[in-house]
Amino acid sequence: MTTEHTLTAARHRPAIEVDVIMRREPVSGPMSRWQPWRWVLADVLPCGGPEDTGSSAPDTLHEPQAVEPLQPVADSASTHWLFPRFRVELFRDDAEGYFLNLNSPQPCFWVFWRADEEQLLDGEPMAVPQIVTLSYHDAGRWLDAQERVDQVAAADEVVDWLRAFVDATYQPEPKRRKRPESFKPLTDRFGQPVRISTEKHGTGPKP
Repeated sequence: MTTEHTLTAARHRPAIEVDVIMRREPVSGPMSRWQPWRWVLADVLPCGGPEDTGSSAPDTLHEPQAVEPLQPVADSASTHWLFPRFRVELFRDDAEGYFLNLNSPQPCFWVFWRADEEQLLDGEPMAVPQIVTLSYHDAGRWLDAQERVDQVAAADEVVDWLRAFVDATYQPEPKRRKRPESFKPLTDRFGQPVRISTEKHGTGPKP
């Protein structure tokens, strides 16, 4: 498939664009001796609805911008950094991952991020988001790979958009009929098959 075909297919997939806000906050207690700061995911903000995303070109730079927090924070030493325009696409073959997200206690965005040695803040690496997803399966794969993944609740309009996609695409696999217990093979205590003989054996003395 050519690059042109790939871009055309991507434009036809349901998608929204979001801004990611990371917060750098001071570490308190004994840990501050070797780690004075830590990064956490602060928010994921939709830039518009799906209808605003289809024809727009994806941003591959995501240059960070210092921003004020949306809500007042008690710690004045914390700083907030906005990384703009991440494209969140929905794939039909991952409908189950979105279904599992919707059926969690709090549907959310997951953000996979890394410390970037080339982008420094006060001489220390910045936390730079790499990918944003709504898929439970994506998040699980990243965590299994020991990557840094944070989550934040998705806005109601995003949840409604995701639910409409899942309702239209997700088909649960039919449950397999459980085999009756009587058909289970007999095994001994070592797990080896047991043969049952139907021959009658007398218990009296042989003539």
